[in-house]
Amino acid sequence: MVKRNKDLNFLKSTSGFLNRNSILHYLLKWTIISLIVGMAAGTLSALFLALLNLATDFRTGHPYLLYFLPLSGLLVGLLYHHRGKNVERGNNLVFDTIHNPKDVIPFKMTPLVLLGTIITHLFGGSAGREGTALQMAASTADQLHKPFGLDPADRSILLIAGLSAGFASVFGTPWAGAVFGIEVLLLGRIPRKAIFPALSAAFIGAHVTEVWGVGHTHYQINTIPSVSLLGIVYSILSGLAFSIAAILFVRLTHLFSTAFKKLSYPPVRPFIGGLIVLLLVLLLGTYRYIGLGIPVIVDAFSQASQTEDFALKILLTAITLGAGFKGGEVTPLFFIGATLGSALSVFLPLPVGLLAGMGFVAVFAGAAKTPLACCIMAFELFGVSCWVYVSIACVVAFLISGHHSIYNAPENKSPRHFLFGKLGI
Repeated sequence: MVKRNKDLNFLKSTSGFLNRNSILHYLLKWTIISLIVGMAAGTLSALFLALLNLATDFRTGHPYLLYFLPLSGLLVGLLYHHRGKNVERGNNLVFDTIHNPKDVIPFKMTPLVLLGTIITHLFGGSAGREGTALQMAASTADQLHKPFGLDPADRSILLIAGLSAGFASVFGTPWAGAVFGIEVLLLGRIPRKAIFPALSAAFIGAHVTEVWGVGHTHYQINTIPSVSLLGIVYSILSGLAFSIAAILFVRLTHLFSTAFKKLSYPPVRPFIGGLIVLLLVLLLGTYRYIGLGIPVIVDAFSQASQTEDFALKILLTAITLGAGFKGGEVTPLFFIGATLGSALSVFLPLPVGLLAGMGFVAVFAGAAKTPLACCIMAFELFGVSCWVYVSIACVVAFLISGHHSIYNAPENKSPRHFLFGKLGI
């Protein structure tokens, strides 16, 4: 009996030792991998942001470049038609690979999306930047799975870490980046083992971008009123408006994408899309809605935007991305949300900066189905004192926007499934 107890104690101690060894191995392995992924993502984002700033400044100083937008679209179309057919699905290819790891994401996705996005912005396309950062980080990270001998489950974690690092480094929001990399794929379906690599890679990526001396835009909410019942009602009303904007953006982008795909020769699609954007800009008589639109976003925090700003940005971005230009949706969504919120300050008695900040993240929450990441992003960008207003707007926009999402991965479920699926309701 005594001997049996000793044997049991020995097995327990050995099991504990093995568990500790397993944890140490996990931490060591993913610390090394996260360091590599974060450094790569941070460096690539720094290069990308620097080139993007140069392209934007050059286009601003030479507005005639807009007239070459159709030809630049043809160039991007030819580039992907002949060299990038297997990576043209962009973010959705990354998401599908995470859910069902098969073929390695080709590294050529990195230079192709980088070049395509710079061309888009240099000649005045209305697009963002997060899609580029995500694709560069994920495709680069995926090259590590063979050297480290990762199985399919670990490879999914590797790609999640890449997404987190890419998002964090391009926006300078490591906490939001870590949560985004997990939440965009639904937290309930992601293994807990992904949390540490996502956090590590996100913080390293954001820090490395700063080390390279590439800064991020700063936004400020000057006045945040005390929380009141009326303030909550106004937040709900604004959230409804933000959800409508998210739905319009998603639907219009899908509509134009479907329409352009009816053209049998893919390179012609961005050529025609570029021509339509050029004609619209000439008719509007302003360059306000092309490129990233950062100056317009910054102004929205201090003065009421024009009521048509958000709608025209939706239209031009939907055409640009639907036609096949490269870039991302998130910064245009920031523009749409900030200007819509700013314009709502004329009708809702909340400070203009607060409404702009609420819209900045809430339209993104509705269109990307990432309310938690968007709330955390608001805290990182604006401070935690706005948390009640921001949280209400994000959750309302997320719920009301329903199935509409800028990401088309088949695993993405409805808000109802997200909230209640685990409860069996």
